[in-house]
Amino acid sequence: MPSETSVVSSGFRWLQRKRYQYEVTFSLYMLTPTEKFIFNSCIFIIFSMVLIAGCLYLPQHINFLINRAWFYYQGDADSKDGLATSAAETLAGTVGDRLRAVVETARASAATAAQVEKEL
Repeated sequence: MPSETSVVSSGFRWLQRKRYQYEVTFSLYMLTPTEKFIFNSCIFIIFSMVLIAGCLYLPQHINFLINRAWFYYQGDADSKDGLATSAAETLAGTVGDRLRAVVETARASAATAAQVEKEL
């Protein structure tokens, strides 16, 4: 089992390596301490603003996107009512037309049958 000092010292060395990697990656080792402070302050402010904006506005935006996707998938309640009404009217009109055609055919058949009966 490692001792506490070795864990602390290894963690400290890891942080030093990460700091060195950060300074070398962004060429901060060439800047003066004041320039480093200004650069790091700007980066900190930008990341803080992005984090705060993400925490404040991302849940609302995700909710908006989910509602929009649900609307595209299901449609609106008003459009459902209108669609059901127009479908019922269309169905009633189609059934009524077909029923009228059947009644006309039955009348014509009855008339033809009566005429054939008279002839016999």
